Formats: sequence, structure tokens, C-alpha cells
Amino acid sequence: MPGFKYRKSSYSDEKAECVEIATNIPMTVAIRDSKHPTGPSLHLRSATWTTFQAALREGVLQL
Repeated sequence: MPGFKYRKSSYSDEKAECVEIATNIPMTVAIRDSKHPTGPSLHLRSATWTTFQAALREGVLQL
């Protein structure tokens, strides 16, 4: 696997559940659970990630 460089949202705190994302690999967004950094990760194309974020903003998807 490439060397993903993950970052946490500035809205996160150390005790809350949170995801981390890595965008340093071209055309790929990697997503993982911050509490399990060595666990599985989800890899999406950049365009898919953008579509997912837009769907959340527009209320198409709800968490």
C-alpha cells in the first residue's frame, strides 16, 4: 500500500469518534477510523469523495 498521510478534522477532539482522511495519493482519498489506525481503510476515487460530501451537504444522505 502507498504511504498514505492521514489527517484528522480540526472539529475532532481526542476523545470523540472520528475519521481520518488521506489525500496525498493522486486521484485517491483514503478513509479510516482514528481509533483503529492499523485497521482497514476505505479507498475512494477523488470524484466519488466529492460526490459523497455534496450528498451530505445537500441532505441526500444522513449520518
